Amino acid sequence: MLYNIPAPLLVGILFIGIILFYLIGMRAMQYKKKKDPLYAPDGVGPLEGAVLGLLSLLLAFTFNQSASNYDARRDLVVEEANDIGTALFRAALYPDSLKRAFRNDFKDYIMARIAYYDAGPDEDKIHATLQEANDISMRIWQRASYISRLPGNATRSMQMLPAINNMIDAMSRREELRKKHVPESILWLLFLLCITGSFIVGYASKSRKIDYVILCTYSLMTVMTIYFILDLDRPRRGIITTSSAHENIHSLLNYFQDNAGTTK
Repeated sequence: MLYNIPAPLLVGILFIGIILFYLIGMRAMQYKKKKDPLYAPDGVGPLEGAVLGLLSLLLAFTFNQSASNYDARRDLVVEEANDIGTALFRAALYPDSLKRAFRNDFKDYIMARIAYYDAGPDEDKIHATLQEANDISMRIWQRASYISRLPGNATRSMQMLPAINNMIDAMSRREELRKKHVPESILWLLFLLCITGSFIVGYASKSRKIDYVILCTYSLMTVMTIYFILDLDRPRRGIITTSSAHENIHSLLNYFQDNAGTTK
């Protein structure tokens, strides 16, 4: 559910919530002192430190997890580009007639993988491009496996089949990693700790006047950290993407331009 909600909207609501619960906590303490002027919140200080410490720990944990997922996705895009390139270059080992058929399929496969990334967060387009790439990769595999049974192709096939297998595996791993996110239960807990911590800080405040500069600065820094956690965990939307790594797959199309004359 949270993944489908825009990150700016989530952090905007959280920003308002942090300020609102700080004010509620401050009003609650003023009301308590109004009813009992001698009341002193002796146990609130340790509780405040514990909640804020837990919030800091959870922020660090979720940031590390989302950053690790982002790095893994980025590395896998580069790995997939290398695997496709290896299989494409090994197709040159075959005679011209077979090489031409392989090249046409590899070009279609690369275009399908580019379309997979360009689909953005649209699940229907993602599944359609994924199915297209899967069909093309199966066509490449079936051709290579058939050729491997023909006389005189043992050496070529020993080079080609593992490369195609790695290419197909990279596609599957990339799709699985796309679906890997910080669990929503952890994000809900993070939001709850932000709100709870804000309430306790307001409740423990000894000042009668609200310093909106400090309050807004604290709220802004907290929600900015959470925004980048969400943004790192959503590589197909937001400001942090894997587009630079994906240029490695785009660059594979240069092979067909550079060798256009050899296949005519």
